[in-house]
Amino acid sequence: MVGVDVGGTKIAAGLVAPDGTLLTSVVRPTPAARGRAAVLDAIAAAVRELPGYEEAAGLGIGTGGVVDRARGVVLSANALLPGWAGTALGEELTGRLGLPVAADNDANVFALAEQTYGAGAGCASALYVSVGTGIGGGLTGGGRLVRGAHWTAGEFGHLAVPEAAGRPCNCGRTGHLEAVAAGPAITARFRALTGDDSVHDLRRVAALAEQETGAEAEAARTVLAEGAGALGRALAGLVNTVDPERVVVGGGVASIGAPFWEPLTAAFTAELLPGPAGLRPVPAALGPRAAVVGAAALLLEDGPDGPHGPGTPESTPVRHPDPQH
Repeated sequence: MVGVDVGGTKIAAGLVAPDGTLLTSVVRPTPAARGRAAVLDAIAAAVRELPGYEEAAGLGIGTGGVVDRARGVVLSANALLPGWAGTALGEELTGRLGLPVAADNDANVFALAEQTYGAGAGCASALYVSVGTGIGGGLTGGGRLVRGAHWTAGEFGHLAVPEAAGRPCNCGRTGHLEAVAAGPAITARFRALTGDDSVHDLRRVAALAEQETGAEAEAARTVLAEGAGALGRALAGLVNTVDPERVVVGGGVASIGAPFWEPLTAAFTAELLPGPAGLRPVPAALGPRAAVVGAAALLLEDGPDGPHGPGTPESTPVRHPDPQH
């Protein structure tokens, strides 16, 4: 299987075995400024570098934005990929590579990877959250990924939270979780508190937080507790609502360790109802390879035994209303 992850700055493509092993991969820059056709050509070129790609069962692709899983069409996208909205990924890439194509949102792909091969394997229901430059995720029920009536299920970064009141979100609105708990939001808050405009790397903030004394150390602990606490409380609210077996947290922000995980877990635990009170968030297992491995796993959903396989109701494309109308 071929898996592809498309971001605003890079394209990663790999050959993935059915057991989730990443056999080989390539990473190439995304020519986003040159438009849709150039990005599609770059994806195809990256795939052609994979030895034996022609023999693959198909190609799965994850990308930012809202993606119609049934039709393989990008419904909306942010400014990192200009002109990406409206792209028919299935049609365009099948035409270039001669492979069947399955496409989805990159956060859903992360969730699918962890559900199939990682920290959520064997769970009938789970919440998956990826915290990096943004916040996204997925929800599974009955062992299957829930995508929602408008393909936006799992957009946890756009939950309204009081800690983010008045702060701008990447979506153009204010007050969303992403505006307080994503990596750039945390570092921006640190710069605002300290006046140190040189800090743009969250790892530096995390290192400062582990120092015992100093104004910058205190500010680092404050901003991490604020962001992680907001995330923990939001996730606890979701747990109280949908009652999953497991909560899996991944992404670059989650990888910084105790300065993030300790306030996250404390805030999460404090808000749980008695039923799920023993639940604790766990780290994602697959790390950076989740994007490519999860994209390839879309093909397993489309197989004869998968929820999108031939003959299943979910395999029939559904006409959804235009989100702009």
